[in-house]
Amino acid sequence: MSERPSRSERLSVQAYSKADKLPLRLVLDNIRSGQNVGACFRSADAFRIEGLDLCGITCHPPHRDILKSALGASDHVSWRAHDDALLAIRELQEAGWKVAAVEQAVHSTPLHAWQPQSHERWALVLGNEVRGVSQEVLNACDLAVEMPQYGVKQSINVSVCAGVVLWQAALHMRHGA
Repeated sequence: MSERPSRSERLSVQAYSKADKLPLRLVLDNIRSGQNVGACFRSADAFRIEGLDLCGITCHPPHRDILKSALGASDHVSWRAHDDALLAIRELQEAGWKVAAVEQAVHSTPLHAWQPQSHERWALVLGNEVRGVSQEVLNACDLAVEMPQYGVKQSINVSVCAGVVLWQAALHMRHGA
């Protein structure tokens, strides 16, 4: 088992900005909670992804609730604001990104079966905490990926979901699992 890097071995903000990023983006569509957004920034930093697209009512830095949970990650993780997720998705697709909604849907791919490749670029759409990803946005995506759940609620916090999905992507894209 490898040891955890010491603080002196961790990337500085300057080194982070120059380091290769995992070709992943999180598209946050109408996320109500700034703390959820901040937690997504922390996960984006942890997996060193290309960045976040903050859409609709999703707040953006320097919102105090983001700062509270991002713990500084929003200072160096790249992000863009968009009025509308649908337009952001179309823009990403035109630039060659594959777009997957992370949502429970009729023809979704179970998360454990989704195997993104290191040469692919993926944008992952996470929807509103109550309504999820809208049907219109879901229809515009190339794929729906679903995290199987076994409880009564069939629901998981959006920022927790982001971390799990990023981990699955990193397993395949960085480690060739």
